[in-house]
Amino acid sequence: MRDTAGYEPLDERARNILMAVVQSFIQTAEPVGSRTISKRFEFGLSPATIRNVMADLEEMGFLEQPHTSAGRVPTDKGYRYYVDHLQGPEALSAEEAALIAQRFPPYRGEMDEVIAEISRLLSELSRYAGIVLRTLASAVFSRVELVKVRGPQVLAIFVLESGMVHHKLITLEEEMTQDELQRIANYLNQEFAGQPLRLIRQRIAERMAEEKVQYDQLLRQAMQVGGKTFEEAAKKDEEIVLGGTANIIDQPEFQSNTERMKELLRAFEDKSRLIRILDKCLEEPGVNVIIGSETPFKDVHECSFVTRTFHSGDRTIGVLGVVGPKRMAYPRVMALVDYTANLVTQLLTQG
Repeated sequence: MRDTAGYEPLDERARNILMAVVQSFIQTAEPVGSRTISKRFEFGLSPATIRNVMADLEEMGFLEQPHTSAGRVPTDKGYRYYVDHLQGPEALSAEEAALIAQRFPPYRGEMDEVIAEISRLLSELSRYAGIVLRTLASAVFSRVELVKVRGPQVLAIFVLESGMVHHKLITLEEEMTQDELQRIANYLNQEFAGQPLRLIRQRIAERMAEEKVQYDQLLRQAMQVGGKTFEEAAKKDEEIVLGGTANIIDQPEFQSNTERMKELLRAFEDKSRLIRILDKCLEEPGVNVIIGSETPFKDVHECSFVTRTFHSGDRTIGVLGVVGPKRMAYPRVMALVDYTANLVTQLLTQG
């Protein structure tokens, strides 16, 4: 999570009122007035006193007043303070936890089905959008099998240490027999097992430039086949699945502003933007929350991302989470994302 050390210190009264305003706005989607806070929360303060504190919070940048006669709403800074000062995520209900566990398909090495189901589940339970990013670049290679198809076409089946299996159809520069392909697969397995895919691609490129490759036929063929195999893997270094965008569009802040809705839909269509946002999350420990303007893209500034990485053993495989309006139920969504990421990690680690 983002560090709030640079924020102005708030006394207990200001902190309680700020947290109450954010909580009320999340629940109602309506600007919050001092009388609402006075009635809903037992602070023992008059509406006038609460109004004065809210004015101070506005001056400090935690709240803003969308209309002169209206109540106040949180700014991104206000949401950030709220998230960073929560007592902790809500516990998922036993029913929700059981539903997540029941809906996960058995893991048999293929992640596509698991990723799609995770996205659907996160969307369904959060009532926002579920998002999953799987990265292969840091994945560790275990072994490859090369199967001749026809002519120079070869099916490369490579397995990662996590148990994931990937199939790539590659076209070689020259036709090879199945025996030649088997020798090449044996060489690649012996040479590169246990190494990350990104490093393997780099080492293959370096070896292809070496003089030895020019006169060692097996080495030359192995580098050519390995280059094509791992180059194809590079094209799918990262795979992102986003489900349930309609849930966000149905939120009041987008229903009342069609231009904002169109901007958001265009942003969701540009998967490269989402990948750039989630790439940063791969480096964050625990549950991570990105709020509005903390993303570099203006057209998603009305959204927040709640994410957590998932792992196979001690290696990060990807990141999953929920995308929703800034006015989201953070404690519950954080609990949902945390629980789901832990379950995926357990599935991948136990294989």
